[in-house]
Amino acid sequence: MRQGSGGQAVIRFRAAGVSLLLVHLLLVGWLTLRPLDVPWMTAANLQPFAGIKADLAMGPVAAVRRIGGGLLLLAPLGVLLPMAGGRLFVSPWSSLARTVAAGALISLAIELGQTGVPGQVVDVDSLILNTLGVALAHAVFVPACRARMRRGKQRRIRVLPPAGHDVPQGATPTIPRVGIAP
Repeated sequence: MRQGSGGQAVIRFRAAGVSLLLVHLLLVGWLTLRPLDVPWMTAANLQPFAGIKADLAMGPVAAVRRIGGGLLLLAPLGVLLPMAGGRLFVSPWSSLARTVAAGALISLAIELGQTGVPGQVVDVDSLILNTLGVALAHAVFVPACRARMRRGKQRRIRVLPPAGHDVPQGATPTIPRVGIAP
């Protein structure tokens, strides 16, 4: 069986994945790249984990809100990128590596795009948290969903016997005899 075979269901599944991915990326772009009117701005954070330490020092409620927001911003990409790819039979590790790499590149593009937006500040911790969110979402949901879909697909696939084994195939079709023309 070919990797991409499966008919209309696969096409609809991938189309839904691509559509949801585009909607999510537009929402993330609007949230992260819109100009903000602020009276003052903090300096850019280029030291890893400095912002996370500062968030933890602000208290548990603020830390959960800020760190959780960083984890959840791009987490849907961990599911939507494999869904848009539409592969059912793939190594879990290579899928995780591709998805995390794509999530990290998208997060990096957002952070680099924020350099030119008034009121937005570059934060390396956002890159770390966004990438970690993509990895966690992929690790939690994608292998289980793929396993379930593979089980459903295997129930629908007819298994052929090995070569040389006779299998009853029913009655042989007959062709009505037609007389010879004069």
